[in-house]
Amino acid sequence: MTTFEDIYQFFRNPPPFYLNKELAVCYVLAVLLRKDSYGTELISLLEQEHPTYRLSDTVLYSALKFLEDANAITGYWKKVEGRGRPRRMYQICPDWQQQAQELARLWQEYVGVPVHASLH
Repeated sequence: MTTFEDIYQFFRNPPPFYLNKELAVCYVLAVLLRKDSYGTELISLLEQEHPTYRLSDTVLYSALKFLEDANAITGYWKKVEGRGRPRRMYQICPDWQQQAQELARLWQEYVGVPVHASLH
């Protein structure tokens, strides 16, 4: 049975919120506008920069596939120091910069990041 204490506890220490695909697409573009990145980094950056949010592998890879199928991003393999296997890095396609910024802005407004601060 739920008590009022449970309700206060929820707001004091809310469980992490898992991004859906729509948010994940916008989040991925926001990061890729800053730098090329790869799957596990995208997941850990979200936790570092927005501790109340989480991104599951399933949703992330579904968002990446969606963006690749739309020719918004492209992947390439990169050998990383001290790692055996190369990493699949992602970058925004040149003709997608404009739309990527619009979608990234939706993410930034959603999480309450001042937009002017995050685009530089």
